[in-house]
Amino acid sequence: MDDRDVRRIADDLRGVAAFGLNFARAGSHEAERWQMVLAAAARLAALGGDSPPAAELLAHYRANHFDIGPLASGEAVVVRDGRLLLIRRADDGLWALPGGITDPGETPAQTARRELWEEAGIDGRVTQLLGIFDSRLWHSDKKIHFYHVVFRLEADDPEPRLSSEATAAAYFAADELPPLSPGHHLRAPFVLRQLRGDATIPYFDPP
Repeated sequence: MDDRDVRRIADDLRGVAAFGLNFARAGSHEAERWQMVLAAAARLAALGGDSPPAAELLAHYRANHFDIGPLASGEAVVVRDGRLLLIRRADDGLWALPGGITDPGETPAQTARRELWEEAGIDGRVTQLLGIFDSRLWHSDKKIHFYHVVFRLEADDPEPRLSSEATAAAYFAADELPPLSPGHHLRAPFVLRQLRGDATIPYFDPP
């Protein structure tokens, strides 16, 4: 393992800690734990041959841990008999495309596949990029700027199974969509239009 490998691992740890600190309540036990991970990242990065001391790195990390956006998320579109797979979120009780934040070292396509498995119990194959959606333009309620990267996936067994990350999963036709989470209330109908040939694939927000 050389200095570049050490820095890459330290960057991954810093990214994980930054995600956690952005969502943890200030002063909470959770925030303290993420601060410990941030400090470990600084100590590891300081092992590099020409790196600043750990204390200097940690001060920089703490001063800039909010400057990690825009973030990426990967979302999965699975269709069976013309019906779209949605999961009911555990946090707000609303329905959404399976998906979540892209972890450090992960591609959005990997995220979409992982989240489909974690939230709906479906082992899917990424087959197509449907679009990249700016959270600011698609009325997401996220406090952080996101790019939602949406993929079509196929599966040999598309039957959803309940998981700890969603309270329900089911397929819906375009005219029977349930109450959808902010942002998903626009993206889910749009991807159905894409799959009918009524919207461009892949989609991107105009400059």
